[in-house]
Amino acid sequence: MDTWRPCRTGQVLWMACCFGFLPVLRADNAVRRTEDIVYGRKDGLALTLDLFQPENANGVGQMFLVNVGWLSSKETPLMVTIRPGDYEPVLRAGFMVFAIVTNSQPRHVVADQMTDVQWKARFIRHNAGRFGIAPRRLGGMGSSSGGQLTLSLATQGSPGPVEDRDPVERVDSGVQVAACFFPPTDLLNYGGVGVDGLGPGPLAPAFGAQELAAAERRPLGRRLSVLHHISSHLPPSLILHGDADDVIPLEQSQRFVDRARQEPKSEVRLISGRAKDTAGETSGNLRKTAMSSSVGSSNTSLAI
Repeated sequence: MDTWRPCRTGQVLWMACCFGFLPVLRADNAVRRTEDIVYGRKDGLALTLDLFQPENANGVGQMFLVNVGWLSSKETPLMVTIRPGDYEPVLRAGFMVFAIVTNSQPRHVVADQMTDVQWKARFIRHNAGRFGIAPRRLGGMGSSSGGQLTLSLATQGSPGPVEDRDPVERVDSGVQVAACFFPPTDLLNYGGVGVDGLGPGPLAPAFGAQELAAAERRPLGRRLSVLHHISSHLPPSLILHGDADDVIPLEQSQRFVDRARQEPKSEVRLISGRAKDTAGETSGNLRKTAMSSSVGSSNTSLAI
């Protein structure tokens, strides 16, 4: 456990108004980091998260799914890792951040990861008192495949079976708000109508589709595509996606938003711009656009 202080002028995560308050930003806010909290085990291996607790914590919990290309690591070089600097805007707003190291493909395919992420949310909500958050003030966030997993929580999160012997499994896995960057959402129409996003290709093992014929991939693609799980229960959601993205097409986010807007009272926003380079980073310009677009809007949006 150690303490550090954010040093950059951050942007406020849009989720705050979804929880019904305007946060107070504090540039000198100390943050306590607790590392390697075990939230579960898979194949005999511990699954861990790092908890970041700001001095001005307000009871909101924010899950950040550390996952790109359906790969995850705490600090392995050349992989997506926990990066405390990325959480500064959220921490300054008083949100607790749960930086969650997930399973990785090909050992754990996307379907497994989508199931396991439900457990992650249940574990945090079950332990809300221990962590000092309100059970009904939990959000999700991620980039790329981490965004896909975030939207799987937004579209498929639900209470567990009341008869389950494990008290964690009985807890609701849904999030109250979701925010993500450039998520793949429709693997059956990936970059164009009818374009198969599951394979063949280098990511086919991530889906467990390398041995499947085209006809067999279709039902799997539908199950893994968060767009096909949208319902009237979708929480307020914000997607940021660059129109120069040559890896995850912008139309993936557009499709999700168009489908979500068919639901009555849906609260979903897409902010786009020339924002993603070959390293998959989001530019400051898009963040500023998101902030200026969100400030002063209704209780369903905040600035990023």
